[in-house]
Amino acid sequence: MLGDTGGAWVTRLHMIVAKNLLSSNWSQAEVATILGTTQSTISRQIQRPLPELAGSADEITMDKWADELSKALVLSGPSAEVVRQRFVTEFQLTGNQILRYDTTLTGMDLDEDQIKTALLRRLEWSCNRLSLDIIEDFLPAVGMNIAACTADAESIDDVCAFPGRLAAVSGTIRPIEPAAYGSSNHLANILLRARKQDSNKGAILNLRPMMKRASDTEVNQKAVAKACNSLEWTSTTASRGVVALDTEFVDVIIDAGDFGWEPTLYVLANNPLELVERTHTFLAALA
Repeated sequence: MLGDTGGAWVTRLHMIVAKNLLSSNWSQAEVATILGTTQSTISRQIQRPLPELAGSADEITMDKWADELSKALVLSGPSAEVVRQRFVTEFQLTGNQILRYDTTLTGMDLDEDQIKTALLRRLEWSCNRLSLDIIEDFLPAVGMNIAACTADAESIDDVCAFPGRLAAVSGTIRPIEPAAYGSSNHLANILLRARKQDSNKGAILNLRPMMKRASDTEVNQKAVAKACNSLEWTSTTASRGVVALDTEFVDVIIDAGDFGWEPTLYVLANNPLELVERTHTFLAALA
């Protein structure tokens, strides 16, 4: 509930601000920088309808906030920098329980060890958000895994994943061992190769692809292409783990498999938390 609601607020806010700034002659790169996202994301968002919120009153409130923010940014110009952000969030739950969170983001950078530790924690949080109900039919026989890398990743030592893969346990998806760096050579190499073409991608997971009904050995690539088109995603192929660098963006990779090589579907995202949401969205479109 909280993730879906909050995600829709932020997406609607970003989309309106982006369209307003672009209409004021900002470039997509400038808009992406100020919103803390990527140019490819901005390019896709401006083509989509705004997400609907729970009520029209919420939409009016969010739209007004977006317009005010846009006007302030236009006055400040593309060179403006956010020096401080304060977030105040309050939830009232059943039983009249109120949770309030008030914090200020300082903009301070972590050192390299702290960045790597934080990425491990994000990977573990992401694993806990995976829905077995959605993913169960797509779990590979060899096991599913998630990998994520640092922004300046150059080798598998900069990529973390779960040793021993993930398993379905008591209705949930759980790791057999804690996440660690350099623990998944194959998935790490797929991610690193994809980043040569789409450097914004920083997380990946593997799934069992949908197969053609007439054959259990041939990937239903038409179904994958249809799902990607509906989401305005870009897909490419891989042959025995070698990614074809033939597209500007890489959202989905299809490895059709070979003798002794299991067919695999890879979903990519900018970070582990976004990866979970994109995986759920993609599988819903695929179904």
